[in-house]
Amino acid sequence: MAGHSKWANIQHRKGRQDEKRGKIWTKIIREVTVAAKLGGGDANTNPRLRLALDKAREVNMPADNLKRAIDRGTGNLEGAHYEEIRYEGYGPGGAAMIIDCMTDNRVRTVAEVRHALSKYGGNLGTEGSVAFQFRHCGQFLFAPGAAEDRIMEAALEGGADDVATLDDGSIEVLCEPANFEAVGASLQGAGLKPEFAELGMKPGVEVELAGADAERMQKLIDALEDLDDVQRVDHNAILP
Repeated sequence: MAGHSKWANIQHRKGRQDEKRGKIWTKIIREVTVAAKLGGGDANTNPRLRLALDKAREVNMPADNLKRAIDRGTGNLEGAHYEEIRYEGYGPGGAAMIIDCMTDNRVRTVAEVRHALSKYGGNLGTEGSVAFQFRHCGQFLFAPGAAEDRIMEAALEGGADDVATLDDGSIEVLCEPANFEAVGASLQGAGLKPEFAELGMKPGVEVELAGADAERMQKLIDALEDLDDVQRVDHNAILP
């Protein structure tokens, strides 16, 4: 990690998300709606919906809100029709960015994303311009000092590809998206609870940013995450 702490960065990110809880609820409701639309309203047979509901429980979303979102997705209630869009681009210092959105107005969304990027020294790229630099995978992160041997045994038993101790002492588990639930269940069965677990885009090569570039990059990430249509921002920047 080039001397930087992935653990510290994750803690910072979680803190920022806590500050934006209202917006997090909005994003989860959209995810639940789309997941129900694509795979049905039964979480037992819809892994994507199950994962979205798990995230909802983590932020204490009311059950009534979730039921309405599922009903909108399955067509039992009227509501907006969202489509998924992925934008690729660059931030300050040439950092690669993937911006996943859900929107009922594609024109509005691309205008807002482009404005945020240009305001903070980034630019929108073409499809495929940065995606090759990332791997779509399941990621689990344990705090420094966690029991590496136990984590490795449970993770590999569940189908994980890799277990690594990072420079800051935290332990990272990676797996294919299809194995995410199995790895999580194996870890849970062994009494191991990660501090961070999600399906995301892991960069193959990271870029260290400092000074003005790092400040602009953080402001850009915040600006994008503040947009209602933006569900997730992945990037390859290491921020101090």
